[in-house]
Amino acid sequence: MEPHLPHSVADGVATVVVHHPAKRNAMTAGMWRALPPLLAGLARDDAVRALVLTGEGDTFCAGADISTLRESPAEAQGLAVLAEEALAAFPKPTLAAVRGYCVGGGCQLAAACDLRFAEDGAMFGVTPAKLGIVYPASSTRRLVSLVGPATTKYLLFSGELIGTGRALRTGLVDEVLPEGGLDRRVAEFTRVLVGRSQLTQAAAKEFADGRLDRDAHWAEQARAGGDTAEGVAAFLERRTPRFGWTATRT
Repeated sequence: MEPHLPHSVADGVATVVVHHPAKRNAMTAGMWRALPPLLAGLARDDAVRALVLTGEGDTFCAGADISTLRESPAEAQGLAVLAEEALAAFPKPTLAAVRGYCVGGGCQLAAACDLRFAEDGAMFGVTPAKLGIVYPASSTRRLVSLVGPATTKYLLFSGELIGTGRALRTGLVDEVLPEGGLDRRVAEFTRVLVGRSQLTQAAAKEFADGRLDRDAHWAEQARAGGDTAEGVAAFLERRTPRFGWTATRT
């Protein structure tokens, strides 16, 4: 089967799978190209309230398919950056569910997600120093925002892999789950996400990513959107809120 990015939507959650098991789910040029339009379509879908990115089988993503780097390193890196930025800009909460190797371009994709849950034993690394590649500035800044400059330098200078313990301590992952527990925890947590206000989530995502110039915009969305009134009413009436604002409105 050709490398591809199968996806599905169920109960408000879109799941995108990096599928290239013959090469540990390495991303081909075609897969990098396919990700931005796929994400754009899911972003427009009101049925989607959160997105999970994962890998086929027991590996998240071992990076870029090296054969694509031989053909045109600059083009391959440019495609990877476009895919990473599309994932980072996705207007709804995103979560990387990581098993096994999450290396190079795979770590780039995981870092572009809002949250990262990993199964114990997963391995993380950013390996351009092994290939003589200059890691993109935007990707480096994103990594610094997650793990700080010291750990970013450790990862980029050495290309060494780190385990889930260090990844959790440095902020590269948010939760580590025992073997067999990742899918259950991801399903549980995404149920929480889809039940919360998309208005709150979308504004928080922009503010956390540094878009501090949008305060007036989100104040207006809150006044007009109805989620605040619904949330207060549901609290007072001791019922589950039925939030109606959707990220597609912006």
